[in-house]
Amino acid sequence: MTVNESTTDRILRFLLALVLLYFAFQSAAPWNWILGIVGVVLLFTALTGFCALYKVLGISTKR
Repeated sequence: MTVNESTTDRILRFLLALVLLYFAFQSAAPWNWILGIVGVVLLFTALTGFCALYKVLGISTKR
């Protein structure tokens, strides 16, 4: 797994993950588990710097 995300991309993903996870745990709405899953995926990609979707599409935001 090579890093294919820029620092800005990683920071934005991390912040968005925190927001989604915050809302996922706020109420018992049925769609909150979806927010939680998306939040965990974004958090993982932000921490590792690797996005599998970027790899499949041949995209790299790292310069």
